[in-house]
Amino acid sequence: MIDYAKRHSLIPEGKRIESLRMWNRDLQISLVEGPHPNSLRQRPDEAPPVHVPTQLRSPHPVVAALRDDEGRLVMPAPLRRRSLLLLQGLAAEAVRRGHKVKEHEVPSRHRSHAYTYNGRHYPSSYSRREGELDLVVDGFTYTVTIQQEFPQSNEPERSKSLVIELGYSQASRQSRWADRKRWALEDILGAVLREIETRAVEDAQRKADEERAKAEREVRWRAAMEKAKELAAQEQHAEVLRAQASQWQEAANLSAYCNALERRLEVAAGEDEAAVASAHGWLAWARRYVQSLDPLTRLPAMPTTREPKPEELAPYLNGWSPHGPEAHRGWGAR
Repeated sequence: MIDYAKRHSLIPEGKRIESLRMWNRDLQISLVEGPHPNSLRQRPDEAPPVHVPTQLRSPHPVVAALRDDEGRLVMPAPLRRRSLLLLQGLAAEAVRRGHKVKEHEVPSRHRSHAYTYNGRHYPSSYSRREGELDLVVDGFTYTVTIQQEFPQSNEPERSKSLVIELGYSQASRQSRWADRKRWALEDILGAVLREIETRAVEDAQRKADEERAKAEREVRWRAAMEKAKELAAQEQHAEVLRAQASQWQEAANLSAYCNALERRLEVAAGEDEAAVASAHGWLAWARRYVQSLDPLTRLPAMPTTREPKPEELAPYLNGWSPHGPEAHRGWGAR
Protein backbone atom coordinates (compact mmCIF):
# COMPACT_ATOMS: atom_id res chain seq x y z
CA MET A 1 0.00 0.00 0.00
CA ILE A 2 2.84 2.40 0.86
CA ASP A 3 4.75 1.52 -2.33
CA TYR A 4 1.57 2.06 -4.36
CA ALA A 5 1.09 5.53 -2.86
CA LYS A 6 4.70 6.46 -3.61
CA ARG A 7 4.66 5.12 -7.17
CA HIS A 8 1.45 6.98 -8.03
CA SER A 9 2.44 10.26 -6.29
CA LEU A 10 -0.48 10.09 -3.87
CA ILE A 11 1.47 11.64 -0.97
CA PRO A 12 0.72 15.36 -0.36
CA GLU A 13 3.60 17.75 -0.94
CA GLY A 14 5.73 18.33 2.16
CA LYS A 15 4.54 15.14 3.83
CA ARG A 16 5.72 11.56 3.97
CA ILE A 17 4.32 8.17 4.88
CA GLU A 18 5.92 6.40 7.83
CA SER A 19 5.41 2.78 8.82
CA LEU A 20 6.42 1.72 12.30
CA ARG A 21 6.43 -1.78 13.74
CA MET A 22 4.97 -1.45 17.23
CA TRP A 23 6.12 -3.37 20.30
CA ASN A 24 3.18 -5.80 19.84
CA ARG A 25 4.10 -6.39 16.17
CA ASP A 26 1.20 -4.28 14.86
CA LEU A 27 2.10 -2.07 11.90
CA GLN A 28 1.36 1.64 12.41
CA ILE A 29 1.11 3.74 9.22
CA SER A 30 0.99 7.53 9.54
CA LEU A 31 1.23 10.68 7.40
CA VAL A 32 3.75 13.13 8.89
CA GLU A 33 5.44 16.42 8.03
CA GLY A 34 8.90 16.81 6.52
CA PRO A 35 11.42 14.47 4.90
CA HIS A 36 12.12 11.03 6.30
CA PRO A 37 15.29 10.77 8.42
CA ASN A 38 16.52 8.05 6.05
CA SER A 39 16.39 10.57 3.20
CA LEU A 40 19.01 12.70 4.94
CA ARG A 41 22.66 12.10 4.23
CA GLN A 42 24.07 9.52 6.65
CA ARG A 43 27.81 9.47 6.46
CA PRO A 44 29.41 6.24 7.72
CA ASP A 45 31.71 8.30 9.95
CA GLU A 46 28.75 9.75 11.90
CA ALA A 47 29.19 6.93 14.40
CA PRO A 48 32.14 4.67 15.22
CA PRO A 49 32.14 1.81 12.72
CA VAL A 50 31.14 -1.70 13.73
CA HIS A 51 33.22 -4.55 12.39
CA VAL A 52 31.14 -6.97 10.32
CA PRO A 53 32.84 -10.35 9.78
CA THR A 54 33.14 -11.89 6.34
CA GLN A 55 32.57 -15.40 7.67
CA LEU A 56 30.26 -16.66 10.37
CA ARG A 57 32.77 -18.35 12.67
CA SER A 58 31.98 -18.89 16.35
CA PRO A 59 28.79 -16.82 16.14
CA HIS A 60 26.94 -15.53 19.17
CA PRO A 61 24.50 -18.23 20.42
CA VAL A 62 21.51 -16.08 19.41
CA VAL A 63 22.88 -15.63 15.88
CA ALA A 64 23.73 -19.33 15.70
CA ALA A 65 20.14 -20.18 16.65
CA LEU A 66 18.87 -17.95 13.85
CA ARG A 67 21.27 -19.58 11.41
CA ASP A 68 20.12 -23.07 12.36
CA ASP A 69 16.40 -22.26 12.31
CA GLU A 70 15.07 -22.75 8.78
CA GLY A 71 11.85 -21.05 9.84
CA ARG A 72 13.64 -17.76 10.32
CA LEU A 73 15.12 -15.31 7.82
CA VAL A 74 13.34 -16.89 4.87
CA MET A 75 15.02 -15.09 1.95
CA PRO A 76 17.57 -15.87 -0.78
CA ALA A 77 20.68 -17.58 0.59
CA PRO A 78 23.12 -14.69 -0.11
CA LEU A 79 20.84 -12.22 1.69
CA ARG A 80 20.30 -14.64 4.56
CA ARG A 81 24.06 -15.06 4.98
CA ARG A 82 24.60 -11.30 4.87
CA SER A 83 21.83 -10.73 7.41
CA LEU A 84 23.46 -13.18 9.80
CA LEU A 85 26.84 -11.50 9.38
CA LEU A 86 25.28 -8.09 10.12
CA LEU A 87 23.57 -9.43 13.25
CA GLN A 88 26.81 -11.11 14.33
CA GLY A 89 28.72 -7.86 13.94
CA LEU A 90 26.11 -6.00 15.93
CA ALA A 91 25.97 -8.67 18.64
CA ALA A 92 29.77 -8.91 18.97
CA GLU A 93 30.17 -5.13 19.28
CA ALA A 94 27.31 -4.94 21.79
CA VAL A 95 28.95 -7.61 23.96
CA ARG A 96 32.31 -5.84 23.66
CA ARG A 97 30.68 -2.69 25.02
CA GLY A 98 29.26 -4.57 27.99
CA HIS A 99 25.73 -5.05 26.72
CA LYS A 100 23.76 -8.29 26.63
CA VAL A 101 22.35 -10.08 23.59
CA LYS A 102 19.47 -12.50 23.92
CA GLU A 103 16.89 -14.24 21.80
CA HIS A 104 13.81 -12.14 21.12
CA GLU A 105 11.00 -13.06 23.50
CA VAL A 106 7.45 -13.08 22.16
CA PRO A 107 4.98 -11.39 24.59
CA SER A 108 2.89 -13.97 26.42
CA ARG A 109 -0.34 -12.50 25.04
CA HIS A 110 0.75 -13.59 21.54
CA ARG A 111 1.83 -17.12 22.44
CA SER A 112 -1.69 -18.56 22.34
CA HIS A 113 -2.04 -17.51 18.67
CA ALA A 114 0.58 -19.67 17.03
CA TYR A 115 1.33 -21.95 14.12
CA THR A 116 3.81 -24.79 13.65
CA TYR A 117 6.58 -24.91 11.07
CA ASN A 118 9.09 -27.77 10.90
CA GLY A 119 8.14 -28.82 14.40
CA ARG A 120 8.60 -25.36 15.92
CA HIS A 121 5.85 -23.07 17.17
CA TYR A 122 5.60 -19.43 16.09
CA PRO A 123 3.12 -16.68 17.06
CA SER A 124 0.58 -15.64 14.46
CA SER A 125 2.13 -12.13 14.29
CA TYR A 126 5.51 -13.67 13.48
CA SER A 127 7.00 -13.06 10.02
CA ARG A 128 9.26 -15.78 8.62
CA ARG A 129 11.05 -13.15 6.57
CA GLU A 130 12.44 -11.46 9.68
CA GLY A 131 15.40 -12.13 11.88
CA GLU A 132 15.29 -10.67 15.39
CA LEU A 133 17.44 -10.40 18.46
CA ASP A 134 17.20 -8.38 21.64
CA LEU A 135 19.93 -6.06 22.90
CA VAL A 136 19.86 -5.28 26.62
CA VAL A 137 21.51 -1.98 27.51
CA ASP A 138 21.52 -0.89 31.16
CA GLY A 139 18.50 -3.11 31.85
CA PHE A 140 16.46 -1.88 28.87
CA THR A 141 15.65 -4.28 26.05
CA TYR A 142 15.55 -3.24 22.40
CA THR A 143 14.54 -5.52 19.55
CA VAL A 144 16.57 -5.37 16.35
CA THR A 145 14.84 -6.72 13.23
CA ILE A 146 16.47 -7.36 9.87
CA GLN A 147 14.66 -8.32 6.68
CA GLN A 148 14.42 -7.66 2.96
CA GLU A 149 13.21 -4.15 2.32
CA PHE A 150 11.34 -5.05 -0.87
CA PRO A 151 10.80 -8.83 -0.83
CA GLN A 152 8.15 -8.67 -3.58
CA SER A 153 10.16 -6.52 -5.97
CA ASN A 154 11.17 -7.87 -9.37
CA GLU A 155 13.99 -5.36 -9.68
CA PRO A 156 17.31 -7.06 -8.84
CA GLU A 157 18.81 -4.08 -6.98
CA ARG A 158 15.69 -3.39 -4.91
CA SER A 159 15.24 -7.05 -4.02
CA LYS A 160 18.80 -7.15 -2.61
CA SER A 161 18.19 -4.28 -0.20
CA LEU A 162 18.13 -5.15 3.50
CA VAL A 163 16.60 -3.02 6.22
CA ILE A 164 17.20 -2.91 9.98
CA GLU A 165 14.45 -1.64 12.26
CA LEU A 166 14.17 -0.95 15.95
CA GLY A 167 10.99 -1.08 17.94
CA TYR A 168 8.71 1.82 18.70
CA SER A 169 10.29 5.17 19.52
CA GLN A 170 9.40 8.83 19.26
CA ALA A 171 8.52 9.89 15.72
CA SER A 172 11.44 12.33 15.66
CA ARG A 173 14.00 9.56 16.24
CA GLN A 174 15.34 7.30 13.54
CA SER A 175 14.25 3.68 13.85
CA ARG A 176 14.94 2.38 10.34
CA TRP A 177 18.16 1.95 8.33
CA ALA A 178 18.36 0.47 4.84
CA ASP A 179 20.85 -0.10 2.04
CA ARG A 180 21.19 2.93 -0.23
CA LYS A 181 23.36 3.96 -3.17
CA ARG A 182 25.56 6.10 -0.88
CA TRP A 183 26.03 3.44 1.80
CA ALA A 184 25.42 -0.15 2.82
CA LEU A 185 24.21 -1.34 6.21
CA GLU A 186 27.73 -2.53 6.99
CA ASP A 187 28.86 1.12 6.84
CA ILE A 188 26.24 2.52 9.22
CA LEU A 189 25.77 -0.35 11.67
CA GLY A 190 27.42 1.84 14.29
CA ALA A 191 24.55 4.30 13.96
CA VAL A 192 22.10 1.55 14.89
CA LEU A 193 24.02 0.69 18.04
CA ARG A 194 24.44 4.37 18.89
CA GLU A 195 20.70 4.87 18.58
CA ILE A 196 20.08 1.97 20.95
CA GLU A 197 22.54 3.37 23.49
CA THR A 198 20.96 6.82 23.15
CA ARG A 199 17.54 5.35 23.79
CA ALA A 200 18.90 3.58 26.87
CA VAL A 201 20.15 6.90 28.28
CA GLU A 202 16.81 8.55 27.58
CA ASP A 203 14.85 5.61 28.96
CA ALA A 204 16.98 5.63 32.12
CA GLN A 205 16.27 9.34 32.56
CA ARG A 206 12.58 8.76 31.86
CA LYS A 207 12.53 5.93 34.39
CA ALA A 208 14.24 8.12 36.99
CA ASP A 209 11.74 10.91 36.32
CA GLU A 210 8.84 8.48 36.61
CA GLU A 211 10.17 7.04 39.86
CA ARG A 212 10.67 10.53 41.27
CA ALA A 213 7.17 11.53 40.19
CA LYS A 214 5.82 8.31 41.67
CA ALA A 215 7.56 9.04 44.98
CA GLU A 216 6.16 12.57 44.95
CA ARG A 217 2.66 11.21 44.27
CA GLU A 218 3.12 8.80 47.17
CA VAL A 219 4.01 11.66 49.53
CA ARG A 220 1.08 13.77 48.34
CA TRP A 221 -1.30 10.82 48.54
CA ARG A 222 -0.26 9.98 52.11
CA ALA A 223 -0.75 13.61 53.13
CA ALA A 224 -4.18 13.61 51.49
CA MET A 225 -5.05 10.34 53.24
CA GLU A 226 -4.04 11.71 56.64
CA LYS A 227 -6.18 14.79 56.09
CA ALA A 228 -9.05 12.66 54.82
CA LYS A 229 -8.85 10.42 57.90
CA GLU A 230 -9.00 13.49 60.15
CA LEU A 231 -12.07 14.76 58.33
CA ALA A 232 -13.67 11.31 58.33
CA ALA A 233 -13.07 11.04 62.09
CA GLN A 234 -14.57 14.50 62.52
CA GLU A 235 -17.63 13.34 60.61
CA GLN A 236 -17.91 10.30 62.89
CA HIS A 237 -17.87 12.63 65.92
CA ALA A 238 -20.43 14.86 64.24
CA GLU A 239 -22.71 11.88 63.68
CA VAL A 240 -22.52 11.03 67.40
CA LEU A 241 -23.14 14.67 68.30
CA ARG A 242 -26.17 14.89 66.02
CA ALA A 243 -27.53 11.66 67.47
CA GLN A 244 -27.06 12.91 71.05
CA ALA A 245 -28.65 16.27 70.21
CA SER A 246 -31.60 14.46 68.66
CA GLN A 247 -31.98 12.27 71.74
CA TRP A 248 -31.64 15.28 74.01
CA GLN A 249 -34.31 17.16 72.06
CA GLU A 250 -36.61 14.13 72.21
CA ALA A 251 -35.95 13.73 75.94
CA ALA A 252 -36.71 17.45 76.50
CA ASN A 253 -40.01 17.13 74.65
CA LEU A 254 -40.97 14.01 76.54
CA SER A 255 -39.90 15.56 79.85
CA ALA A 256 -42.14 18.55 79.12
CA TYR A 257 -45.00 16.15 78.47
CA CYS A 258 -44.28 14.37 81.79
CA ASN A 259 -44.36 17.73 83.61
CA ALA A 260 -47.69 18.52 82.01
CA LEU A 261 -49.04 15.09 82.99
CA GLU A 262 -47.85 15.63 86.56
CA ARG A 263 -49.67 18.99 86.72
CA ARG A 264 -52.78 17.31 85.42
CA LEU A 265 -52.61 14.68 88.15
CA GLU A 266 -52.38 17.44 90.78
CA VAL A 267 -55.90 18.58 89.87
CA ALA A 268 -57.29 15.05 89.46
CA ALA A 269 -58.71 14.81 93.04
CA GLY A 270 -62.18 13.28 93.01
CA GLU A 271 -61.70 11.53 89.66
CA ASP A 272 -61.81 7.77 89.20
CA GLU A 273 -59.22 6.34 91.57
CA ALA A 274 -58.26 3.49 89.22
CA ALA A 275 -57.64 5.90 86.35
CA VAL A 276 -55.57 8.19 88.59
CA ALA A 277 -53.48 5.25 89.82
CA SER A 278 -52.86 4.07 86.27
CA ALA A 279 -51.81 7.58 85.20
CA HIS A 280 -49.35 7.76 88.10
CA GLY A 281 -47.87 4.42 87.00
CA TRP A 282 -47.60 5.66 83.44
CA LEU A 283 -45.89 8.87 84.58
CA ALA A 284 -43.36 6.90 86.64
CA TRP A 285 -42.46 4.72 83.65
CA ALA A 286 -42.22 7.78 81.38
CA ARG A 287 -39.84 9.53 83.81
CA ARG A 288 -37.57 6.48 83.82
CA TYR A 289 -37.65 6.25 80.03
CA VAL A 290 -36.81 9.96 79.62
CA GLN A 291 -33.92 9.55 82.02
CA SER A 292 -32.55 6.62 80.00
CA LEU A 293 -32.98 8.57 76.77
CA ASP A 294 -31.41 11.86 77.85
CA PRO A 295 -27.67 11.84 76.97
CA LEU A 296 -27.03 14.51 79.60
CA THR A 297 -28.21 12.32 82.47
CA ARG A 298 -24.55 11.31 82.61
CA LEU A 299 -21.53 13.24 81.34
CA PRO A 300 -21.00 12.20 77.69
CA ALA A 301 -17.52 10.84 76.87
CA MET A 302 -15.35 11.58 73.85
CA PRO A 303 -16.49 9.11 71.13
CA THR A 304 -14.15 6.34 70.03
CA THR A 305 -13.50 6.50 66.31
CA ARG A 306 -13.20 3.47 64.06
CA GLU A 307 -11.04 3.04 60.96
CA PRO A 308 -12.93 4.74 58.13
CA LYS A 309 -13.94 2.73 55.09
CA PRO A 310 -12.50 3.68 51.66
CA GLU A 311 -15.84 5.06 50.49
CA GLU A 312 -15.94 7.28 53.57
CA LEU A 313 -12.53 8.75 52.71
CA ALA A 314 -13.20 9.35 49.01
CA PRO A 315 -15.24 12.58 49.45
CA TYR A 316 -12.28 14.23 51.22
CA LEU A 317 -9.46 13.15 48.85
CA ASN A 318 -9.86 15.80 46.14
CA GLY A 319 -9.67 13.25 43.34
CA TRP A 320 -7.15 10.83 44.84
CA SER A 321 -8.16 7.21 45.16
CA PRO A 322 -8.36 5.77 48.69
CA HIS A 323 -6.78 2.59 47.30
CA GLY A 324 -3.40 4.13 46.47
CA PRO A 325 -1.65 6.90 44.53
CA GLU A 326 -1.58 4.80 41.32
CA ALA A 327 -5.07 3.29 41.57
CA HIS A 328 -6.59 5.95 39.31
CA ARG A 329 -3.84 7.69 37.36
CA GLY A 330 -4.43 11.35 36.77
CA TRP A 331 -6.64 11.87 39.83
CA GLY A 332 -3.74 13.16 41.87
CA ALA A 333 -2.58 15.76 39.40
CA ARG A 334 -4.56 18.50 41.13
